[in-house]
Amino acid sequence: MPQRSYTAGEAARALGISLDTLRRWDRQGRIRVGRDAANRRVVPAKEVDRLRGRESHGLSARNRLPGVVQSVRVEGLLAQVRITVTEPVEITAIVTADAVAELGLEPGAPASAVVKSTSIMVER
Repeated sequence: MPQRSYTAGEAARALGISLDTLRRWDRQGRIRVGRDAANRRVVPAKEVDRLRGRESHGLSARNRLPGVVQSVRVEGLLAQVRITVTEPVEITAIVTADAVAELGLEPGAPASAVVKSTSIMVER
């Protein structure tokens, strides 16, 4: 039977973030959490999947590498986005500055590197 929810620590590990980041995201409303009988955070498995980019987005790309944005460098019309996908692997994508703004990419944000042919797309 698939896991239905995670403790806060388990969810943080699954997302590749710290427990403090998970708590901050909860306070900011960036992650949906519940509470158990002892008032501890529990994160539904569907929420972890959403943040890891496992929801279907209608793209034909098969290779999704969920991770966390490490840095964003914008120069003119282009931006360089570095995503840590599985410690210590990082993917670097060159995207438009408009895409960075539209996706709300910033260090610490969950994002997925979507690999199709020789291109890497970024989704959130």
